[in-house]
Amino acid sequence: MPQITYIEANGAEYEIDVPVGNSVMQGAVDNMIDGILAECGGACACATCHCYVDENWTAKVGPASDIEKEMLEATPDPRDNSRLSCQIEVTEELDGLIVRLPESQY
Repeated sequence: MPQITYIEANGAEYEIDVPVGNSVMQGAVDNMIDGILAECGGACACATCHCYVDENWTAKVGPASDIEKEMLEATPDPRDNSRLSCQIEVTEELDGLIVRLPESQY
């Protein structure tokens, strides 16, 4: 099972095994990580699962879709490596992925 590292804005780190096929968001929700609110449940409709993909992983994760990019524009601090974690499907290739969570989601 791929392991994803979630790093909260306060520096707390969580290494979580997330099943292939789940989203990075679902891994956080299932493990009660506070920095991902997921108010829309993964429908790409609220941007409360915003995360920053570690720069070493952006190519493997891939780019955001057009609708995701629109949602990211509504976040307080979008960056080039911003993604909605509900739109990142976990694959074996993402074993070791690191995502950082923005301070604005606390």
